[in-house]
Amino acid sequence: MAETAATLELDATDLRILDQLQRDASLTNQALAAVVHTSPATCLRRVKRLVDAGVIERQVALLSPQRLGAGLTAIVEVTLDRQGAEHLQAFEARAIADAEVRQCYRVTPGPDFLLMLQVADMPAYHALVQRLFTQDANVRNVKAFFSVHRAKFEPGLALPSPTLSS
Repeated sequence: MAETAATLELDATDLRILDQLQRDASLTNQALAAVVHTSPATCLRRVKRLVDAGVIERQVALLSPQRLGAGLTAIVEVTLDRQGAEHLQAFEARAIADAEVRQCYRVTPGPDFLLMLQVADMPAYHALVQRLFTQDANVRNVKAFFSVHRAKFEPGLALPSPTLSS
């Protein structure tokens, strides 16, 4: 029976591997093994186990929005008029299909959705508003917040410190 993230026990070596991969997923297996103080074969086996269990969902490159012309970040609260399951699913499907919607959360209490948008500028934001909110008769309220300064962006998770015994 394959381990799942819920049944997987993580030891200190697993936590060191996860910590390093969150910092730099481009490390070769050889380099990762050296940093976490294990053999390359053990490291490769453990990383595969973490991937198979769903602990490591995917490995990506983090890009600079400003250098790629998407310098405006908006955090948007969306409240729907009708909150039936089919209405929530329909809005969610439209939102996640839009490339400028970078994150989409159903939230409670308060608004129905919280969206993180990354767009080029205000005209691009306005075009997104027309596509997602204005043309949807079920959108009751939209409240947008625009980032003027990003003090911290850390996409990784805080991991427990590995114990010395492992």
